Amino acid sequence: MATSSALYQAVWGTADTFLRGVVSRQDYGDFILPFTVLRRMECALESTKEDVLQTVTGLGDMPQHMRDAMVYAKHGLPFYSSSPLSLKAIAASDDSVMEGMLTYLSSFNATVREVWAAFKFEDLLQTLQGGNILWGVVKHFAGIDLSDEALASESNKSAENVMGDLFEDLMFRSFSENGQVAGEYYTPREVIRLMVDVLLNSDDDGLQGKNPARTVYDPAAGTGGMLLVAKNAMKELNPNIEVGLFGQESMQKTYALGRSDLIMAGADPEALKLGDTLADDKYAGEHFDYVLSNPPYGTDWKKSKEAVTEESKTEGSRFSHGLPPVSDGQMLFLCHVVDKLKDPVKGTAKGGRGGVVTNGSPLFTGSAGSGADQIRGWLIEEDFIDAIIALPTDMFYNTGIATYIWIVDKNKEPKRRGKIQLIDATAQWSPMRKSMGNKRRYFSERDRSFIGKLYDAFEDADPEFSKVVTPKELSFFDVPMYRVKRYVTSITDETVAQAMTHKQALSGHESIIRSCEGVAWNDLPKYLKKEAKEAGLKMGAPLLGHIMQSVAVEDENAPEAIDHKGKPVIDTASKIVERVPRTEDITEHMEREVYPFAPDLTWNEDDVKIGYEIPMTRMFYRPEETETLEELDKALAEKLERIQELLAEVRK
Repeated sequence: MATSSALYQAVWGTADTFLRGVVSRQDYGDFILPFTVLRRMECALESTKEDVLQTVTGLGDMPQHMRDAMVYAKHGLPFYSSSPLSLKAIAASDDSVMEGMLTYLSSFNATVREVWAAFKFEDLLQTLQGGNILWGVVKHFAGIDLSDEALASESNKSAENVMGDLFEDLMFRSFSENGQVAGEYYTPREVIRLMVDVLLNSDDDGLQGKNPARTVYDPAAGTGGMLLVAKNAMKELNPNIEVGLFGQESMQKTYALGRSDLIMAGADPEALKLGDTLADDKYAGEHFDYVLSNPPYGTDWKKSKEAVTEESKTEGSRFSHGLPPVSDGQMLFLCHVVDKLKDPVKGTAKGGRGGVVTNGSPLFTGSAGSGADQIRGWLIEEDFIDAIIALPTDMFYNTGIATYIWIVDKNKEPKRRGKIQLIDATAQWSPMRKSMGNKRRYFSERDRSFIGKLYDAFEDADPEFSKVVTPKELSFFDVPMYRVKRYVTSITDETVAQAMTHKQALSGHESIIRSCEGVAWNDLPKYLKKEAKEAGLKMGAPLLGHIMQSVAVEDENAPEAIDHKGKPVIDTASKIVERVPRTEDITEHMEREVYPFAPDLTWNEDDVKIGYEIPMTRMFYRPEETETLEELDKALAEKLERIQELLAEVRK
C-alpha cells in the first residue's frame, strides 16, 4: 500500500485529473468526499458481498426494514448493498455509467441512501455526466484500495484511524478551496484524544467493569470525529464496553459525512441528528456520561436568538444563567454541555463529564454582572469546572490564536471539589512536517502523556505548568469610585431665574432664594426649609433639590457637597473602577491601595459588583530575563567596531 501522503494525493488527485475545468475549485470536496465514502464502503463489504447477495435473494420481496434487520442478524453488517455492481464493474463499460451508478446507489440499505441524499449524490453525477468525466472519475476511484487490509498495512494504525486521517485531510483541502475554514467542521484527532484521555481519567476503574456501558454526545458533531475517538479509546480500555454515540450537526455536508463515518464504524447513524442545537435541541431532556464539543469560535447566534432568548426566561433551563453577546455563541455551548451531563447518583462516583474547546474569550469576556460574566460565575460557583487546559497556538486549521479545553464535571472526585485546576500546555507540542493551513503543530503521544500526568497529579503537579485555585481566587469586586463635587452658593439674576422654573415655585419663593446669598451650599436644605416655613410656603424635596442645583457653582476650595438627601454629590464623569480581589476586604484594600494616592475618592457598598475571570495568561506569566547594562554596552561596542571595519573596507 502507498504511504499516507500518496493515498491522500490519489484521492484528491481526482480534482487535477478530472474535475478541473468542469467543476469550480470551491466545489471539489463536494464531489470527492461522497466518492471516497462509497469506495470505502464497497471495499469494507467486499469479503461478505457474495454471502449477502445470497441472503438478500432468499428474502424475496420482504419489506426494506425487515430485510435490513435480517442482514444485520445474519452477517452483523450495519450497511450493505443488494446489487452485484461495484465501481470496477460499472467502469468496465463506458456506455451505461450513469444508469449503473444510480442503480448501485439505490441498492444500499435505507440508512446509506439517506447519506447519498444528504450528499446530493445524484445531482453530482449529473454534473460529471454533463462534463463527460463521469466514467473517468468512477474508474479512478475503482482503482483506489480502501480495504481494511490495505489501509492497516501502511502503518501501525487501524484502518478506521487511517480513514479518519484521510477524511481529516480531505476536509481541510475541501474547505480551504472554498474559502471556508476546516476548523469549523473538523477537530484534529490528537486534540480529541487528549480531551478523551482527561475525561476518562477519573472513570478508569468503572470502565474496567465486567460489562460497563457509557454514552457519548457531541452537540456540534461535525463529521463525528469526537464520538468515534471517544468510543475507540474506551474500547482500548475494555473491549467489552458498550458505547452509545449521539450527536447533532447543523451543516448538511458534514452531517452526511458524519453519518457515513458512524455507519462504517458500526455505530447507529440515526444517533446523529440534523439541526441547530441552540435553537432546537434534538435530544431535549436526555443526558449523557460524556459530552465533547468544539463549537465554532466567535460565531454569532443571531439565527438562534429568538429561541434562545425565549428559553432563557424559563428558570433552570439551558440558557437561564445569562446570555453572552450575540456576536459569540461559545458560552451558550458551555451552558448546553453542562446541561446535558448526567446528574450525580448519590453514594456513587457517577456523574457526567464534558470537554469543550474554546478560544480565550469565555475566560474573561464581559464586564462584572454582564450575561457572559453571569455564565462564568455560575460555572465557577456551582463547581462545574474541573480543569482548563491552555493549548499551544497553531494547533487548529483555521486559527493560530490561543485555544483552551474546558473540562466540566457534575460529580468531581472528592479531592478536586471546590477547586479548579489550570494547566499551561502551551509549550507541549511537536512540529508537523508539513503545515495544514494554520496548523503547524500537533500533540505527540509524549505530549499527551505529559499533560495527562499534570492533570493526574493535581495539587502535586509542577507549579510551573499547573495551578489549583478556588472560586474566590477567580472572582473580584468591581468598586465604582468617584470624586465628590464641591459647591458654593451663587445668587445671581440668572441662577434665581433658573431656580424659579420649577413647577412648584411660587412668586414668594423668589425672595427666599435671593436671601441665600452667603449661605454655605451644604447648609441650604436647613436654611430654605426654615425660611419657607416662616413665609408660610411649602418647600418640597423636588423643589428644594432644583433650587440647590440651580444656584450651585463648583469651587475646589469648598467642602465636599452634600445634597438635600444627605448624600455626597458625586461627579459621574470622574468614575473609575477599582478591581479588588475577592480574597481581600474592600475597606482595607482602599485604605492601602487607593486613599494614600487619591484621598478625595468615595465609594458606596451598594454599587459594588462581583465579577469573575480566569486569568490564565497572567497566572502563568514568565518574565524574560533582560540583558544587563554591561552586556548591552558590550554588544553595542562590538557592533560599532564591526561597522568601523566595514567602512574601512569601503574606503579602500
